Amino acid sequence: MWELRHRGGCPGPGGAVAPPPREGEAAGGDHETESTSDKETDIDDRYGDLDSRTDSDIPEIPPSSDRTPEILKKALSGLSSRWKNWWIRGILTLTMISLFFLIIYMGSFMLMLLVLGIQVKCFHEIITIGYRVYRSYDLPWFRTLSWYFLLCVNYFFYGETVADYFATFVQREEQLQFLIRYHRFISFALYLAGFCMFVLSLVKKHYRLQFYMFAWTHVTLLITVTQSHLVIQNLFEGMIWFLVPISSVICNDITAYLFGFFFGRTPLIKAAYVLSKYQYFVCPVEYRSDVNSFVTECEPSELFQLQSYSLPPFLKALLRRETISLYPFQIHSIALSTFASLIGPFGGFFASGFKRAFKIKDFANTIPGHGGIMDRFDCQYLMATFVHVYITSFIRGPNPSKVLQQLLVLQPEQQLNIYKTLKTHLIEKGILQPTLKV
Repeated sequence: MWELRHRGGCPGPGGAVAPPPREGEAAGGDHETESTSDKETDIDDRYGDLDSRTDSDIPEIPPSSDRTPEILKKALSGLSSRWKNWWIRGILTLTMISLFFLIIYMGSFMLMLLVLGIQVKCFHEIITIGYRVYRSYDLPWFRTLSWYFLLCVNYFFYGETVADYFATFVQREEQLQFLIRYHRFISFALYLAGFCMFVLSLVKKHYRLQFYMFAWTHVTLLITVTQSHLVIQNLFEGMIWFLVPISSVICNDITAYLFGFFFGRTPLIKAAYVLSKYQYFVCPVEYRSDVNSFVTECEPSELFQLQSYSLPPFLKALLRRETISLYPFQIHSIALSTFASLIGPFGGFFASGFKRAFKIKDFANTIPGHGGIMDRFDCQYLMATFVHVYITSFIRGPNPSKVLQQLLVLQPEQQLNIYKTLKTHLIEKGILQPTLKV
């Protein structure tokens, strides 16, 4: 707009540039042109300084410091940087896998805490990138509001989980009853308070940038909090729905990077076969009020019981057998591993594009040789969403224990009405004999 005015014209109705006024034109035309120019100048003064910096003006993020333990640095000091990084990645990979097995042994509750910790750290890494890129603007309340919104969204999702899976426990605590009853209203009120604080924090000359960062925070919440909530939902369906998808992505990562020869001989479907034998992995996680703890005890569903399948004619001739025995979950694990191999890496591609946009190598330097937590879980979040959608679409059926929990929190009159309706239904179907009136 400024250039057009100084060239002697401004855009016309069709985007064309009007020619400059000729000598001898009517004074009214000159006055009209000057008036339009003054209005345009006012508009430029008002809006032209909202976002004066371009992408090329964004300061580069300085490289992260090396956090490799000193003992490893001394032990690997004689190696080239390439082999040094190879050993650091290998040692810390084995360490992380060992710690992961230990947490699995400690039970489902510790896995939930692990997921929560990973979520918070991933959120911190992404928000820190935004803060470091735009720190020269000195935006007010940016980090405070970002963490406040994280707290609000976690309160909403975990409150929904408590209300869904721990109804009998909530029923015994009056304070929790109030919080659960008005949970969604409280969650909305908390978010609304953060929204109002954001509006009050708007500063002239930084409006557009502040909205950029507002969107940055919410997209980060969508990527981290929502996906981690789905991971925990998968965990409640049974630990196997947590372990097999995660193991698929881990094996795919490791195979692509280092251990293709070794892991290539260990099909994941065999791991699914082994895990399907144990209640600890296949039973849904439930809270039992009588023992006041999580339990993973149940009668395994048909999904985890051996079934015989007839083979197609060409396989019968090839294998010289009529049938094959498989756990149905092994068939589902083929779908999970296929997604992990073909679609899961796109989460990594997305993260790589994000890092290139901000000219950084890793999200952080939390894990020496690996980068940040987000660098290791970029594919896991996409996988978690797929598993949740897969379970709700093809696996999940009515859950008697959850129905019973909901019945127990009803008023006695409501329970009696449900009992009478259910009794009438069972009598009509011939399952119960009608009582004889004397």
